[in-house]
Amino acid sequence: MSRKGKLTLKEKEVAAQKPDLDLSHNKQKQYILPQDKPVPFLVALGVQNTEGKVLRAKYDKFRQINRYLEFVRDLLPNLPKGERQLKIIDFGCGKSYLTFALYYYLKMMNGYDIAVVGLDLKADVIADCQALADKLGYNGLKFQVGDIGSYKNDDCVDMVVTLHACDMATDYALAKAVQWNARVILSVPCCQHEVNRQIACDVLAPILRYGLIKERMAALMTDAIRANLLEQYGYDTQILEFIDMEHTPKNILIRAVRKNHMKYHAGTKVQEELTLLEEFLHISPTLQTLLEQDE
Repeated sequence: MSRKGKLTLKEKEVAAQKPDLDLSHNKQKQYILPQDKPVPFLVALGVQNTEGKVLRAKYDKFRQINRYLEFVRDLLPNLPKGERQLKIIDFGCGKSYLTFALYYYLKMMNGYDIAVVGLDLKADVIADCQALADKLGYNGLKFQVGDIGSYKNDDCVDMVVTLHACDMATDYALAKAVQWNARVILSVPCCQHEVNRQIACDVLAPILRYGLIKERMAALMTDAIRANLLEQYGYDTQILEFIDMEHTPKNILIRAVRKNHMKYHAGTKVQEELTLLEEFLHISPTLQTLLEQDE
């Protein structure tokens, strides 16, 4: 190329022989919630502006919300319409981005008759969430201050959600879901410290002496044991990647669907395998204790 930036005759000939680049793979990703027109709860929560544009600082949150709704979409065949109002409980809802998303997706976009309860210990956060639900006219969405372990419910519960409930709070939420015979469970565990405190195994000593490795192994073992316990008590269970690891290390989602819509029953084989594993590692998971108490 010349100093003035113009192509030489030879360069023009070479350029003319090159085919146009195929940019079809650069098409805008199709999300469940639109990123080009306003969604009321996304605007209210500061994810979109009033024109519907996703704010740059909130784009990861927007992607997380849509990824979550993709998991919910896969579960729709297990949430029948028309039989009765479906009840959903979201334990540890926090600021409730995903609680609002779940309600909007099921109620507004898919026409489900639902009653959703968001539960959290922080009274100020719950008050803000309830005020927003009222402002948006989401009459089937209620928020309550409460503890997962002591929460009481006499109605049939169809779906239990627990996203980033810390440490054993996840176990209490999963135990409640099994006790209620919930059709669907979605759980993203957080801060799995219990097994990390308990684990003691001479065979694994060369690995466990490194704190970071021990912490990560214990977290993975915790979630694998939880998934197996749900299988033992009558659920088809999967462990899936929630969002890309680059956005958060807390990216494992446990998705469980009740088998044949029947009351749970213990699986002997899974039970025996877990017993051997727990003896090997010298651990006693809270979820197993809670489930055995209710048999």
